[in-house]
Amino acid sequence: MDAFTTGILQRIHSTESDLFHARETGDDFLAEVEEAELADLHRLAAEHGVQVLPKIA
Repeated sequence: MDAFTTGILQRIHSTESDLFHARETGDDFLAEVEEAELADLHRLAAEHGVQVLPKIA
């Protein structure tokens, strides 16, 4: 796995965690920010051929 792939997957994982915590604490604004960031990261990963496996609940 190259550095870009490792980095983007780590950022996705971190953002998913931040989103979970924002939702848990009821911070709707932060949750929206994290959702937008997550969408951008998924778009960027797709543009570079990085497969992101769906998160299992």
